[in-house]
Amino acid sequence: MDATLYYCYDAYCGWCYGFSPVMQKISENYPSLNIEVLSGGMVLPEEPVPISVTAGFIEKAYPTVEEHTGIRFGEDYLWHIKNPDLSDWFPNSEKPAIALCIFKEFYPNRQVAFAADLQYALHYEGRDLTDDEAYRHLLEKYSIQPELFYTRLKSEEYKEQAYYEFQLCKQLQVTGYPCVLMQNSETKFTLLARGFTDYKTLSARLEAALKEI
Repeated sequence: MDATLYYCYDAYCGWCYGFSPVMQKISENYPSLNIEVLSGGMVLPEEPVPISVTAGFIEKAYPTVEEHTGIRFGEDYLWHIKNPDLSDWFPNSEKPAIALCIFKEFYPNRQVAFAADLQYALHYEGRDLTDDEAYRHLLEKYSIQPELFYTRLKSEEYKEQAYYEFQLCKQLQVTGYPCVLMQNSETKFTLLARGFTDYKTLSARLEAALKEI
């Protein structure tokens, strides 16, 4: 069987945002590698929870992410983190996960790029990923018909696909994001990255895993 790389991420995960350039480079430099991006469902509150609950933690953590990864968080995003009482954000991983499932059907080979675009839309441009309109600019970028996308965004079918991915991440014993696993056989998985990992380290581990196959 062909090797499959599973990249378990969440649109709301700041470390995943910092890791997205690494994954994009992997995707570019290993074009024949089958990469499957799975949404982890990191933020799934039963009742809506405002950004003010996590803003304090994020405000302390984001400079560390910038320092370690070289990524930059945008002012429009940080406004919500620094003014949580004025923000109307109620983070939830469900909608971006559904959006990714829809996108995968159109462009199975560009999952890494789309996941990175979702993260940039949130963490740099400050778009609210629980708002349907947050995705419109990406539909233009990838030439996806808006009516088709928005019908699917509200459909039960794609919601079920998203929740299947959340379960799959649990089955793969992913407890934090980002996480990268290589499936070597029906039952064997090799952990290549848990948490932020630089490109050089990840590609070396990937090369070793590919040699085993």
